[in-house]
Amino acid sequence: MAPYPLNHVDDLVGDTLERIIRAKHARRLRRRGSAGAIDPAPDGGWASTASFAPRDGCRVEPFVDGSEALPRIADAIRSARSHVHLAGWHFDPTFRLEEGGPTLRELLAEAAERVGVRVLAWAGAPLPLFHPDRGEVRQACEKLAGGTRISMALDSRERPFHCHHEKLVVVDDETAFVGGIDLTALAGDRLDSSEHPPRDGLGWHDTALRLDGPVVDDVAEHFRLRWHAVAGDGLPQASQSRSAAAPGGLEAQFVRTVPERLYEPCRDGEWSILESYLRALGAAERLVYLESQFLWSPELTFVLAEKLRRPPHDDFRVIALLPAHPNNGADDSRGQVGLLIDADKKSGDDTTRFLACTLYQPGPGGNPVYVHSKAAMIDDTWLTIGSANLNAHSLFNDTEANIVVRDPELAREVRLRLWEEHLERPREEIDGDPARVFDALWKPLADERLERRRRDGWADGKLTLLPHVSRRTEAFWGPLNGLFVDG
Repeated sequence: MAPYPLNHVDDLVGDTLERIIRAKHARRLRRRGSAGAIDPAPDGGWASTASFAPRDGCRVEPFVDGSEALPRIADAIRSARSHVHLAGWHFDPTFRLEEGGPTLRELLAEAAERVGVRVLAWAGAPLPLFHPDRGEVRQACEKLAGGTRISMALDSRERPFHCHHEKLVVVDDETAFVGGIDLTALAGDRLDSSEHPPRDGLGWHDTALRLDGPVVDDVAEHFRLRWHAVAGDGLPQASQSRSAAAPGGLEAQFVRTVPERLYEPCRDGEWSILESYLRALGAAERLVYLESQFLWSPELTFVLAEKLRRPPHDDFRVIALLPAHPNNGADDSRGQVGLLIDADKKSGDDTTRFLACTLYQPGPGGNPVYVHSKAAMIDDTWLTIGSANLNAHSLFNDTEANIVVRDPELAREVRLRLWEEHLERPREEIDGDPARVFDALWKPLADERLERRRRDGWADGKLTLLPHVSRRTEAFWGPLNGLFVDG
């Protein structure tokens, strides 16, 4: 840890930058008529600034990891009767959604012989400093759609240094998939199982939802908005309520990030994912469980730090599952994790309430498991899964799509499924008070695994305490990034 004087300077600079960037974001959203997105009531309610209201009668099926989600996406595409619409960050024509299954090109080309298939991809980075760049995307586009009936459009309407990051599949306007899983092997193979067995390269942890019911109308309408702006081929408006409400179905809301000045009729932008998180985190009483590729939004870490300094309940706990080596933003996330560790220490008691963990393939030679999931469960009452990370890119500047569900049964079920995977324990050992499971399993297991990895180079399980966390130094890199890049 850095000497005390450096810690003090780091505190001062980091806190000042955080105040500046939060104020800058607040001014921007107020100018666009979205002040409610950055300063909502801490009530755990629905996003009031969202274009789409909560929809009742929805069926929501969660998937954990690619081996669960990807074959179901392939099945839905094969069963399409009218059309298949996909939007994503990148599409790899050689990617396979099933072991031994067809490539993405083969799957979509076959479907396009029967129904309309439209693929909307980010056009890539304008300069070849980041991947995929414009040239790489054009090549992938030709390899995916060339010589087929697939219609493909490349969206270059991004803010500088940002992208179109959402991952959507809509089939017949009746079924939709929303989550964090890209249909590509770029930067890592998404087709991994929850066991994360050792394999060449990174393991991959991700989450997604299958949706049926009225909320699909909203996902479909969002796709049409973007497709019309980019391709302009007269794609008709989504036919409302093609996906009928299911008796006993759940209430769900489609929330999104759409920066201003990109599309009509969303000219002033939308930041309802940010609002959803702020409402839920502000209302949190006992448990905040987060999975994200990054954790450095000063708006969110400010709320979490305040909660840790002044716990709303004796049993209040926060768990963040992050990658061991994110593909960028490592210092940003770890610096903010350091801030949360310090906030936890300032709560006035000896209880550890905050834990930052990561995953590895178990056994000798096991590589990291890349945490690409973008999911959160709060107090076993509120759930979100989608494409948005907990950084300013996702909450302010990239296009993103999430689903929010306020249902205790589903939120608890998804949390327990994830905890079964990460803790490698049967349901009966983790199906209790979350604070007890945190104290008895999460913390000692993560500590022990990190110590074993440092000593032996490997451990016999997946969960590990996030290594190399700076408690103070580099804590200001997240807000500094936000000040100059995420304006």
